[in-house]
Amino acid sequence: MKTLKLLLVLSVLVSACKKDGGYFKSTDGNRKFNGTTLQYLQSKPGVYDSLLSVVKRMSLEETLTDSNVTLFAVTNPSFQLALTNLNTLRRQSDKDPLFLSNIDGIHLDTMASYYIIRGKKTSDSLLLQDGLDLEGVRYGYPMHAKVTRASASGYTEGGPEVIEFSNTKHSKFVRFWSTTTTGSNNIQTNNGIVHVVSPDHIFGFDEFVKRLTFVPPPPNLITLIGGKLKVLRDNGGGPDNGEGSKKVIDGDDHTKFLAELQGRLWIQYELNTPEVSGVYTLTSANDANERDPRAWTYEGSQDGVDWTELDRVSNFFFEERYQTKVFRCSNTTAYKFYRIDITELRNGGLFQLAEWSINKAK
Repeated sequence: MKTLKLLLVLSVLVSACKKDGGYFKSTDGNRKFNGTTLQYLQSKPGVYDSLLSVVKRMSLEETLTDSNVTLFAVTNPSFQLALTNLNTLRRQSDKDPLFLSNIDGIHLDTMASYYIIRGKKTSDSLLLQDGLDLEGVRYGYPMHAKVTRASASGYTEGGPEVIEFSNTKHSKFVRFWSTTTTGSNNIQTNNGIVHVVSPDHIFGFDEFVKRLTFVPPPPNLITLIGGKLKVLRDNGGGPDNGEGSKKVIDGDDHTKFLAELQGRLWIQYELNTPEVSGVYTLTSANDANERDPRAWTYEGSQDGVDWTELDRVSNFFFEERYQTKVFRCSNTTAYKFYRIDITELRNGGLFQLAEWSINKAK
């Protein structure tokens, strides 16, 4: 009897050692669902209801039915976190809550497109050391994915495969990216691959609240009235160069004006007719945040010679790339000339700015 008990104990110990092996092996291998990606979402009531609501509102059903796509599927908790954060902020401003059915469709469409990728991308295709650049199916938006292993039982990288899925924000610099991870990978459907995003992810990455609480500035006087641009110093290629001064008012935040600061650099615009500007905006460029303006004055003039200070900013920092900041001042005078006079950068001596606008008072 004692011998039998001893054998049983040894058997359990041997079995346990074989089962552990020093790491946790993911059981998350390729699984096949007999249906389309859309049907897969529909087969999981209580899991993807919010995502399905967005898919329907944005008319993405056909994309998830006929196209070869990889879906990074966002579950209900991710949408709940995003909406809770948004409506907590709105409540502090005495604003009514927003829901997936009535938030701005343009922003919702943009954020939803981050998660639907062109082509079938299993985790095996993401094993390159630097991961793989991906494109959103609708607008070709640049995303990125990379396979890593989670830690388990005290072992670094001893756990299951995890995909690090990133919104690159059009930047080559990883420090500017916003990244989430998957909790389940490689679900095969008839037209694609589904990777399930971890439930602690906030839908929209870090953009959901910012996109839906941004108050747009008044009309831009540069486009409304027109006039002439002048700068203290252009770059070597001149104003029409790929990064010349004209890029700072071209309405495209993916272009920029790049030039040497040399202690001071002003950008001036002469309006065709005088107008009151009580608002102006600056938009950060695509890379190298050390080139961002840190201190400046906003000024008005009737003749381009004598200037009146309308606003002064110091110790300013953009939090991210392609970010538009709105600045307001109490000006009530209709000036013909406006300029921003930059005196300090975040670091170094090379200045860049994607966009500058002169806006009406209201």
